[in-house]
Amino acid sequence: MSGDAPSADAAAADASSADGSRAADATDAAAVEEGEPRPATYYHLARAVLYREFLIFVRYPANAIGGIVVSLFFFAALFLGGQLLAGQALTDSIEGIVVGYFLWTLSVGAYSSVSNDIGSEVQWGTLERHITTPFGFAPVALLKGVAKVVRTFLTSAVILAVMLLATGTRLSLAPVTVVVVAGLSIVSVLGLGFAAGGVTVLYKRIGNWLNLLQFGFVALISAPVFDLSWTRVLPLAHGSAMLQRAMVDGIRLWEFPLADLGLLVAVAVGYLLGGYLVFQSATRRARRLGVLGDY
Repeated sequence: MSGDAPSADAAAADASSADGSRAADATDAAAVEEGEPRPATYYHLARAVLYREFLIFVRYPANAIGGIVVSLFFFAALFLGGQLLAGQALTDSIEGIVVGYFLWTLSVGAYSSVSNDIGSEVQWGTLERHITTPFGFAPVALLKGVAKVVRTFLTSAVILAVMLLATGTRLSLAPVTVVVVAGLSIVSVLGLGFAAGGVTVLYKRIGNWLNLLQFGFVALISAPVFDLSWTRVLPLAHGSAMLQRAMVDGIRLWEFPLADLGLLVAVAVGYLLGGYLVFQSATRRARRLGVLGDY
């Protein structure tokens, strides 16, 4: 019995030592985990980009309010000038004009959010920082564009409310239908913004040409998709027709034919992927030419 006691004590000491070693290893692992930065994910990137857009909106409210005032000024000029020239004809089609102008403000915001932002990054000399991030520049630019689209939706909603009050127009405003149809419609414009941003990286100062395309959105929104069926594959055209039916005629999302919904999704995805490929090709060429950081 007396000979077994030292063995039991040794076993207990060994167990205690092992437990202490494991505890020390756990403490060291926790310390290492706390000391080392955690790898960033797309969730962190999206949160940072959305927070940045919120801060810009809060810190510079005069600029945001100014954008709303300018948009309302142009609509007032369109509405009052149209009344003088067309009279009752304009009044009979005012619902379509309000919906079209609402979609145009969204389109301009989505397009400029990518193309102008990339141009600003080139001008400020911060483009290389985005290129060297673990995510790459294209995902960062896309998420920044999505963040600006969210903000544009909010400001365009204010513009829409003022237009409805000023004109006495009543529209069907089913939130899910309007957000889904309008959102998918302007995804194709994000693709155009990507392509324009890639060209900006390559050729730098082409702002006048990029701004000219914004007025082309008017023709796309008013395209006669029922008379010319091939115009449905153009950006904004098919989505504009569906948004008119949703907001003017009161058609809900689930009441649209599956073929119309499928074409809307296909056009959105097709132009977004096409713009992404143009952007990637242009940035690779800028790297080969050594003009990525030039301005």
